[in-house]
Amino acid sequence: MPTDVAARRYHHPIQDDTATFLRTNEETAGECTLIEVELAPGGGNAPHRHLTYDEHFEVVAGEILVTVDGETRRLGPGDTAVAPMGALHNFTATHLAATFRVELRPGHLGFERALQAGYRLAEEGRTTRKGIPRNPYHAALLIEWSDIRLSGPTALLQPLFTRLARRARRKGVEAQLLARYCDW
Repeated sequence: MPTDVAARRYHHPIQDDTATFLRTNEETAGECTLIEVELAPGGGNAPHRHLTYDEHFEVVAGEILVTVDGETRRLGPGDTAVAPMGALHNFTATHLAATFRVELRPGHLGFERALQAGYRLAEEGRTTRKGIPRNPYHAALLIEWSDIRLSGPTALLQPLFTRLARRARRKGVEAQLLARYCDW
């Protein structure tokens, strides 16, 4: 596993954000995964859930909006919020860039791998304009690895992604994706 910060830093050219792993699942014996995110103005993610870990947010600079189960909070430096397991949540930057830390408790190797692979696929131009992998097997694996549960109308696609991820493993796509894009 890389120990220098540059090797643990991933940039997503479409989302224009950068994620740096500060502590990994392995380093904390499963206690947590800690990532520092530099988010471009207006950046963020769509509402989703995780069933196997909580997300703890702490703003370092700028401000973000964190919505948890329909309640939106504006967080500035030093402010925190928690999205517990199962809670529908998302985050967005305001008109300013923001730096924040997100801690997954317990740690989650799959999330770490999904972030590495997703950002590297984007660097290679292998994603859509929205940053979604063009290869449906890759998209399905990233969703499964990160324990993302889709919401709204896209939630209807969750069973399809589960089947695609299973097929991707049988076809060796998962092993190829791990070998090419994941450092740990």
